[in-house]
Amino acid sequence: MEQGYFALVLHAHLPFVRHPEYPEFMEEDWLFEAIGETYIPLIAMMDRLVNDRVPFQLTMSLTPPLCEMLADPLLEERYDRRLNKLIELAGKELDRTRGHDDFHRMARFYHERFIDERRIFEQVCRRNLLGAFKRFQDAGVLEIITCGATHGFFPLMQVNERAVRAQVLVAQRNYEKHFGRPANGIWLPECGYYPGVERHLAEAGIRFFIVETHGVLHASTRPKYGVFSPLITLSGPAAFGRDMESSKQVWSAEEGYPGDVDYRDFYRDIGFDLPEDYIRPYIHPDGIRIHTGIKYHRITGKKSADKEPYRRDWAMEKAASHAGNFLHNRQAQMRHLSSIMGGRKPIIVAPYDAELFGHWWYEGPEFLEFFIRKAAFDQDEVRLATPMTYLSENPVNQRATPSPSSWGAGGYNEYWLEGSNAWVYRHLHAGADRMCELADQFPNADGVLRRALNQAARELLLAQSSDWAFIMKTGTTVPYAVKRTREHVMRFTRLYEQILGNAIDEGFLKECEWLDSIFQEIDYRVYADRP
Repeated sequence: MEQGYFALVLHAHLPFVRHPEYPEFMEEDWLFEAIGETYIPLIAMMDRLVNDRVPFQLTMSLTPPLCEMLADPLLEERYDRRLNKLIELAGKELDRTRGHDDFHRMARFYHERFIDERRIFEQVCRRNLLGAFKRFQDAGVLEIITCGATHGFFPLMQVNERAVRAQVLVAQRNYEKHFGRPANGIWLPECGYYPGVERHLAEAGIRFFIVETHGVLHASTRPKYGVFSPLITLSGPAAFGRDMESSKQVWSAEEGYPGDVDYRDFYRDIGFDLPEDYIRPYIHPDGIRIHTGIKYHRITGKKSADKEPYRRDWAMEKAASHAGNFLHNRQAQMRHLSSIMGGRKPIIVAPYDAELFGHWWYEGPEFLEFFIRKAAFDQDEVRLATPMTYLSENPVNQRATPSPSSWGAGGYNEYWLEGSNAWVYRHLHAGADRMCELADQFPNADGVLRRALNQAARELLLAQSSDWAFIMKTGTTVPYAVKRTREHVMRFTRLYEQILGNAIDEGFLKECEWLDSIFQEIDYRVYADRP
């Protein structure tokens, strides 16, 4: 008998990285890797489930920068070119690994997988991944939610509420452009919440959002059911809290499933292992070694030299076993919760970065499919549902205000505001104030002035991306994150000065529009006091 709901929420996000000024740009591989290892496998998984008439519901955020990149013809063409090179490389690996049974078996697997990836991209999706995800939403098995326009970190933007409001409204309009309807839900960037942000969500028509565990547990009124029932905020949108138990089993590489010795090791890649003369056509043109996605080893031993050959059959057996264990644990958890919640059905919300499944944990999509099939046919206690399904079936919920919170180390914004990245915020705050000034001063601009105002809004939004501060903190590709922040701030400042001085350089404006082409539908008046 059904005991409650399980909401699996996948957060698919990447910063807007598009460099038409270069024939090839290394950071664009972030998108291409995610497409091949996460997004296409998830589309293929949902296609199989729908075709087999497996009942399920998932929730997935597709952030505005990601949507803009997935819909971009230049990036589509570059992804297709990269995929063809991988197919060529995998074909060469078939010859190189002959006589080495374990490696040759995997070389054949990769060759076939890359070919199938191209088939799904070109024939099934017709190069339109957003259309594929929309098809599942229209079928009622996927709830696509939005995010901040450029993943701006709201708690550190609230000194200018109009800047936060603009992030929400621009995101909703972009969602409507891509999916033909408004979003019901939003993933707050980095799960960053501060009391009052729900006013902007309500204005945009957002019905629910995801918040970190302690945001619910430390709410203004003690939550009667903990994180296992949503809180209705004073402005209306519902806050769903993350369940720590289900998250840890999947998130943790040390204690969770992804660290199992039979799964594929992420770091051993032929892009680093093989001689440069052999691998040069498939890495960066400057000779910088990169991940190709062809990896022959499993997670064994702490040192790279101690890694043993990867066995796909062993990994699939382990993924099925772990999926069964995960379902068993959710059943036990649901029974316990049901017994103490006085007849109210609990909802367990398990949010994850989508790229964990496939990119970081290669067997993640198969784990999800095993779990979904087992949940559909091997038990009747746990129902996979979306937050909107829960709200539709349980419209009466406790009213309270969550506490300030975020995820990340410390749980209270410190990952995005510390020594390595604190310098960015004085520029972002000044830019937000100036953008509001422009919107108020020019309420009905047209022609070149309107284009300049819209581009100024784009530059500010791109500078506000929390990804740059995150990268500065983690220490990965820091020069690129610093460069992106400075460039967007400088372009914004130059446009601001040209607009106020009635001296717009149309050549410079065209260059900015070419380089930073996100949100063609944008209306700068979203920053006005009363747009």
